[in-house]
Amino acid sequence: MNMDFEIKRYLSVLRKRFWLIILIVFVGCSATGAVSALYLTPKYQASTKLIVNSPANSQGMLQLDMNAINTNISLIHTYKEIIKTPAIMNLVVEQHPEFGLTAEELMKRIQFTSVSDTQIFTLSLQDAKYEKAAVIVNTVAQMFQKQIPNIMKIDNVFILHEADPSKIPAPVEPNVAVNTAVAFVASLMFALGLVFALEYFDDSLKSEEDIEHYLELPMLVAVPEIRPGDMKPKRAPSGKVGEAAGVQ
Repeated sequence: MNMDFEIKRYLSVLRKRFWLIILIVFVGCSATGAVSALYLTPKYQASTKLIVNSPANSQGMLQLDMNAINTNISLIHTYKEIIKTPAIMNLVVEQHPEFGLTAEELMKRIQFTSVSDTQIFTLSLQDAKYEKAAVIVNTVAQMFQKQIPNIMKIDNVFILHEADPSKIPAPVEPNVAVNTAVAFVASLMFALGLVFALEYFDDSLKSEEDIEHYLELPMLVAVPEIRPGDMKPKRAPSGKVGEAAGVQ
């Protein structure tokens, strides 16, 4: 009985405050979408793919065998650490002061990702201008490829694909759809919490079920609601009044 009462009460609260919930969710989603689209600075990401492969033999052909491939894959972890060191980044910033970055800033902004059990890895960088991001990440990749023979005494890094500076991709940030979805969930939770808090602090009794549940007393008499129109005296139709006077 109590469980049925609580479920009915919750549903009643949701029905009563339905438009308040809709309003809060609408305002939250609209505000988040507007801020994301109009006020947050978009960021673009440029990426360059490289491959770690065995050096060519005397005939200029690449030597492919499982041992060499496994060695190349294991070297990727080493290259991940090398590429984010001053040995590479200092050369980039010294030769390209137009980037306006320090070696430390560049090390933080370069992202290194690799696919498990492959010889391919990707360098990525984000910036407010895609063209600048593409130029920087391509420069880092080229410098890395150039310096690896000096550092590792082996020439086994090749650029598969460079970022195209003339390309105009969609920004990676802000993601308006994701931000709006998060705002929807957050505003919905806030709205539900608010309406149930309002109901919790409202200690008035609104129905017969409330009285029976909270006071544990049976209902003996129910007084109907009296509307202003019910207090006005009702007049008999004019025809019947005349007939009644004639009879007297």
